[in-house]
Amino acid sequence: MEDTHSYTTNVTWKKGRLGILSSDGLPSFEVATPPGFANGVPNTWSPEHLFVASAVACLMTTFLAIAENSKLEFESFKCSGTGKIEKVDGIFMMSEIELKPVVKILDPSKEERTLRIIEKSEKNCLISNSMKSNITLSPKIVTG
Repeated sequence: MEDTHSYTTNVTWKKGRLGILSSDGLPSFEVATPPGFANGVPNTWSPEHLFVASAVACLMTTFLAIAENSKLEFESFKCSGTGKIEKVDGIFMMSEIELKPVVKILDPSKEERTLRIIEKSEKNCLISNSMKSNITLSPKIVTG
């Protein structure tokens, strides 16, 4: 992997609090102010959703790489994430993100090893490492 990479995204205002997010070669989609804020748009991706989604997706991709390199056999990986917005020093920020990965393995003797790989993945996730938010990891290992 090279030492530097660039990722470009674009947003174009559509109407009200709604815009179209795009990036060359990727599908475009609507983004908007979330319903918790004035004139928010329900049922539409918001910057807040995308912020949490970045941490969730990065945990998965980092886990997949580390699990592959560690030759960990697993049946499935799922992860949900919840971001908490609050005022800190007078300004709103995403103060905390709780990540809840669930990994299914067949061999119960690999539970501790799987947990270590999940923890290592969170520590090495470049998105989480780039955030000011407190990242809380609540993993679950399912066997059988």
